[in-house]
Formats: sequence, C-alpha cells, structure tokens
Amino acid sequence: MKKIIFVLLAVSSLFCFSCGKKEKVVKMGTNAAFPPFEWIEGKDVVGFDITLSELIAKDYGQKLKVVDMSFDGLIAALQAGSVDFIASGMTATDERRKSVDFSEPYYSSKQTIIVRADDKTVSAVSDLKKKTVGVQAGTTGEIYVTEDVEGADVKSFKTVIDAALALKNGAIDAIVVDELPAKEIVKRNPELKIVDDDFFTDEYAIAVKKGNPELLASINKTIATIKANGVYQKMLESYMPLEGEAKILKAEDLR
Repeated sequence: MKKIIFVLLAVSSLFCFSCGKKEKVVKMGTNAAFPPFEWIEGKDVVGFDITLSELIAKDYGQKLKVVDMSFDGLIAALQAGSVDFIASGMTATDERRKSVDFSEPYYSSKQTIIVRADDKTVSAVSDLKKKTVGVQAGTTGEIYVTEDVEGADVKSFKTVIDAALALKNGAIDAIVVDELPAKEIVKRNPELKIVDDDFFTDEYAIAVKKGNPELLASINKTIATIKANGVYQKMLESYMPLEGEAKILKAEDLR
C-alpha cells in the first residue's frame, strides 16, 4: 500500500512540475493596418510579416505573440521591452538605426501616390506641391513629404486605411504610401487610383532592441534560410499574387 502511495505521489509531483513550466514567448510588435504585410482577419492578425515572424519564432525555439499597436509607437515599445522585435513593413533608415538594430532586408518597396479616380491634377510627385497630402505617422512617406515636397500640407494618420477614408471623403488630396499597401487599398476602393511616377525605394527589415545579438543572428538566419529553400518565394506568391486575393499562410504550412 505504501509503495502504491509513493508511486502516486511521484507521478503527481512530476505532473505538477510539468504544469508549472511555462512555454517561452517571443513578442512581435506590428501595426495591423498595412496589407498584405499585416492586417486583421476576423479576430486574428495575419499577413506576410506574421508568417515570417512565425518562422522566426519557430527557429528561435519560442512561441510567437503578436502585439498590435500604432506604427509610431513601435520603436518606443521595443526600447521599453514591451516587444522583442518589430515586423511591420519598417524601413531600415539611418535615423532608426540610431535607436534599434536591423536584420538583413527582407523586402524592397517603392513609395506610391494615391488620389481619387477622377483627379486630373496629380500625375507626378511634383504635383503634390500645395496639396493636402495624407501619410501614416512615423513612416518614411511622412518624412519624405514633410522634408522634400515644398508647400505640401501634411496630414498624419495612425493607419493608411484612415488616410484612405479621408481621401475618399475629400478631406485630403492624395496619399503617399508604399506600393503594395497602395495596391490593396485601390483594389478595395475603386473610387481611388494610383499615380505612376518614379519614387524612392525602401528596404524593409526586422527591428531588434540594441544589445540582443542572439535574436538578431537567429532572425538573419531564418531570412537567409527561407530565401534559399524556396519558402520566401511561396510567401510572395501567396501574399502578393499577380491575380486574385492573397492567401494566408501559417508557418506549419511551410518547410
């Protein structure tokens, strides 16, 4: 009888020990209003950056937690330790490098102008002078229009979706935003159009808090691996198809 009790106690202790162990979590900060890189589908945050982050977390040996917040608050959250890395279509600028470390680039994008479909006054960047131009707060588009477009009245929005609504309602004359989100916005809002013009190119990278070389190295390894083994191309084809809607991928669907 004593032997049975001892065995039961041992099993119970082992069970309680395993229950007490917590799975390690790596937190990714993003602004889920930037399709096809991140957007909200039902109750979930999905997109290219989310799938990439799932792969990063898997290689890092931890479970991913997505933290959705305003874009202009992401770097502050990273510095405060509220998130471990940022994946949000963020351009690796020299100014941002003063505050964070960046991974190797994982995507190149150019800036684009959106106007109302019946607008005949804007056909180039130079036409934005003396126009009211919407931008997302904290983005390179905001910096460019503020510093380089003479006479523009810059209106900053929390999301490009908010800017698109303002454009449709006539509150602003144009939006400057990255090419792929611009295409998604116009696809969903036929009363808007994209203006074709030569613009500068951005390179997206993952931001990590300074002093975290282990995580940064792991992220760079994941990016290099998926580019080499074909997974990256599958992600591009799913989230950025030449025709039709984007297909959401999970990390378990790949590799």
